[in-house]
Amino acid sequence: MTEQPKNIRVGRRGLLGGALAGGAALVTGNALSAPRAQAAPAPVACRGPRLHTREQWRAVPPQDPAGVRVEPFRPALVVVHHMDYPNSTDYSLEHAFQLSRDCQYDHMHNNGWNDIGQQLTLSRGGFLMEGRYRSAEAVRCGEQVIGAQVANWNTVSIGIENEGTYTTELPPEAQWRALVETCAWLCRVYGLSPMTAIVGHRDLNQPGTPLATECPGNALYKRLPVLRQKVAHAMGLPVGDGSPNHVAEDLPAPHASGARDHGPAVGPLDPTR
Repeated sequence: MTEQPKNIRVGRRGLLGGALAGGAALVTGNALSAPRAQAAPAPVACRGPRLHTREQWRAVPPQDPAGVRVEPFRPALVVVHHMDYPNSTDYSLEHAFQLSRDCQYDHMHNNGWNDIGQQLTLSRGGFLMEGRYRSAEAVRCGEQVIGAQVANWNTVSIGIENEGTYTTELPPEAQWRALVETCAWLCRVYGLSPMTAIVGHRDLNQPGTPLATECPGNALYKRLPVLRQKVAHAMGLPVGDGSPNHVAEDLPAPHASGARDHGPAVGPLDPTR
């Protein structure tokens, strides 16, 4: 993840109109204005996936624990990422814990951030881990920890980082099942519709803008309509015609040049990093 330029233009039709018209953010004339807070509903008591805590994966404390913002409002969007890491065949829990430690070190020492950027991390073995400090507590309370995972949209979104690179490959079955379960849990807790709330990183940092990204990879991005349907089914909601993607599904991959593309995670409208 890298922090990038100072201008952004957006326009995911349908999705952003549905998810954000409720007041979490305002899109006017294709220009993004500062997000508005949306009060958190009373948290829904529901059983979620097993979440491995920061204590369990042996996280180090944030550089400034007081600088991690927990806001009393819910996110409007659940953002799906790929980490652009190797597609490891080590599906063990210890590998998952090491993945979180490596990611936290990268974000704090190479990006200069206060802590790991994302709120949640999913290993290829299907293990779900707490990311940024106090994220688990915030979700349980129906609140929002402000992360660093999608430029200019961190105030209104919660991010799920999926270990791997999904430009041409799809996640392993265990990771996919865990992603469906995690998204359903978040949508229940926060009172979100999966058809409008579940997005890919590229939906927000769109192609053709200074903040563009290919994340979560072409292969995984093409599966997001199926993900929304699976989550709706898991929640007992009607699916109807589903919810198609509205951003290009086949973007040029940066890997031929050896570059990694997770995309910009912090922008000028974000209050923390």
